[in-house]
Amino acid sequence: MKKLLLIYFAIISMQTVYAQQESAFGDGEWFKFKMSYSNWLKAGNATLTVKDTKLDDKDVYHVVGKGWTTGMIKWFFKVKDRYESYFDKHTIMPYKFVRNIDEGGHTKDLEIDFDQVNNKAHVNNKKHKTKKIIDTKPNIQDMVSTFYYLRNNLEISTLKKGDEVRIDMFFDEENYGFKLKYLGEETIETDFGDVESLKFRPYVMAGRVFKEEESLTLWVSKDKNKVPLRIKADLAVGSLRADLEAFKGLKHPFKILVNN
Repeated sequence: MKKLLLIYFAIISMQTVYAQQESAFGDGEWFKFKMSYSNWLKAGNATLTVKDTKLDDKDVYHVVGKGWTTGMIKWFFKVKDRYESYFDKHTIMPYKFVRNIDEGGHTKDLEIDFDQVNNKAHVNNKKHKTKKIIDTKPNIQDMVSTFYYLRNNLEISTLKKGDEVRIDMFFDEENYGFKLKYLGEETIETDFGDVESLKFRPYVMAGRVFKEEESLTLWVSKDKNKVPLRIKADLAVGSLRADLEAFKGLKHPFKILVNN
């Protein structure tokens, strides 16, 4: 449970074959997710909000992700996380990333400024009062911006079952190579009705948190929005599931086959 929101964002940080197309999201979009532990115990909630703003005179999207524990779990393990990403409205390349978390007393307070021209990350660790400049890969993404980059560039017609794609992300103070496998299409039951989805298998590091590399499964809507519908994770102890509970401000119609 220590990695509630971290796990969530890590899972949705994925990329596949892409082509320029109409924007999948815009100002005012908002998602809320409910999380459950071992399929029955409510674990917490998470939200994602998109807003237009300016950063150093550049037009950007400012995305804020929040996560917190609820119910019984909150009494013995409290989580309060906040993630922020400022990224270019056209290229979806991040300029700034913020991670401020408190997970059962384990805290981090980081601000990262990306120099996309010179491939540098300026890391300000506010908790430890240190600053570093770290080399990054070209066109580096942060763990929030990657999700929106994918949604804007995913070309469904080119996807083939078994396709694997890699993406370069920067997380905390290091470059992170992420691999994703496309598993095909599936219609799933949601709180809103049956929805056609695209199913993915993000590969993660096996060990203390996850049982094995193939412990995660992700479903996103098969429409122009590319909405994250569900995430399932087999952890070293128990399992975690996140389901879309509410939304507003979608740019395109949300396709539902059967209304609940």
